[in-house]
Amino acid sequence: MEKTIILASDHGGYELKNSLKNYVEELGYQTDDLGPYTPESVDYPDYAKKMADFLANNIDSIGILVCGTGIGMSMAVNRHSHVRGALLHNEFEAQMAKEHNNANVIIFGGRVIELDKAKECVKVFLNSEFEGGRHQNRLNKY
Repeated sequence: MEKTIILASDHGGYELKNSLKNYVEELGYQTDDLGPYTPESVDYPDYAKKMADFLANNIDSIGILVCGTGIGMSMAVNRHSHVRGALLHNEFEAQMAKEHNNANVIIFGGRVIELDKAKECVKVFLNSEFEGGRHQNRLNKY
């Protein structure tokens, strides 16, 4: 696989992040875990920034962020102009995030989504392709 999957979380997403890391490795992707490496309390904006900084220098990578609800990570990571992060709850959102929005980060709430549902979202997202065309025209507006 050509893309590396980058993962980060806060304490609320620590367990789901680790499970998704194992899952994407099973799918054959390389991973890079930006932390945290223990379930101790940390601040989600710090890890969203680590993700954004990494993606600034590794534009072909895909990010997965997890916090308790996914909302904090979404707000923090989308402050960076080169990041298009999508908070996902189901497979349709995962497909549209890639096909229409060309998301480069997918975000989950570790306390609100089941592991199997998150895995399905990851699988759909990774198997979807950006459609370009009118969607690229929209992306060019921001």
